[in-house]
Amino acid sequence: MAGGSTGASGRAGGEFVLKPWELHGEGREFEKLGGELAKAVTALEQGLAALGAPWGTDRPGSGFAAVYGQARGELVGGLSGLAERVTGVGAGLHTMAARTADADSSAASGFGATAVPGAAGAAVPGAAAGAAVPRGPGASPVVPAVYSTAPGATPGAAPAVPKDMSV
Repeated sequence: MAGGSTGASGRAGGEFVLKPWELHGEGREFEKLGGELAKAVTALEQGLAALGAPWGTDRPGSGFAAVYGQARGELVGGLSGLAERVTGVGAGLHTMAARTADADSSAASGFGATAVPGAAGAAVPGAAAGAAVPRGPGASPVVPAVYSTAPGATPGAAPAVPKDMSV
C-alpha cells in the first residue's frame, strides 16, 4: 500500500487520502496471500506426517519425539492461525473500503452531490487527490475523501484563526 490508498498524497500537514477501490485491491491481495499460506501449511503438515517417526523408539529417540511432537503441533497451529489472520486483514480492508465509500456518499449527499458510479460512492479512479470529479449538468462534483491527522483539523478549512484581528 505504500504510496497507494493511504500514503504519498502530495499534501502537507499530515493529510492522507483513502481510495476505496485501492483498499479493495489490497484486500484481495491479503486474501490471496492468506490462501497461499494456508495451502503451504497444509503441504507442510502432510509432508511432516509422511516422514513418520524416523528417530526411533529408543531412549534418545523417545526424548526427541516428546519435544518434537509438541513443537510441531504449536508450529502448524501457529502458521494456520497466521493464515487466517492474513485473510482476515483482507476482509477488514474490504469493510474499511465499503464504510469509507458509504461515508463519502453520505457526506456528498449532504452537500447536494451524488455518488460516483463504479466505485460504490467513492471518487473516480485516476482522479487527482482532492480534485473535483464532474457529475454532469447541474450535479455537484464529488471530491475524494481527504482526512487530516492533525487534531481538530477540517480539510480545506483555514489552519488557524488569523493573528491580526485589528479593527
